[in-house]
Amino acid sequence: MNNKPRFSTTTLKKVTLFGYFSLLIYMPLWLIVISGDSALSVPLTLVMFVLPLLFPLKGLVQGNPYTYAWSNFIVMIYFLHSLTTLWVSADEKLWALGELVFASIMFIGGSYYAKYRGQELGLSIRKKKEE
Repeated sequence: MNNKPRFSTTTLKKVTLFGYFSLLIYMPLWLIVISGDSALSVPLTLVMFVLPLLFPLKGLVQGNPYTYAWSNFIVMIYFLHSLTTLWVSADEKLWALGELVFASIMFIGGSYYAKYRGQELGLSIRKKKEE
């Protein structure tokens, strides 16, 4: 079984960072500037949709495979938000689709980067010892 990555880890890192920074710019742009929805205030929008993305920033830029792995849990917030918006809001479907695309890019790139970079570094998930 060949476990050689189809893409280099450098390429996967760039893809993941593209999705990440796209979300980081796209979310406040959409929710504050374009949508202008008065239901959420600007500070609340920033806290809900930008702050979670700032937690993994340092590890993602440094290329830490562990950070790439756990940041996928944060991306699930944006998956759920985009899918919910696609379902309930007809006038914002295009914007929600953009969010879904960026979140998917980050999720897929981050998953493969964490896997293959972890293998390059000799990292593994520890198995429970048999008693």
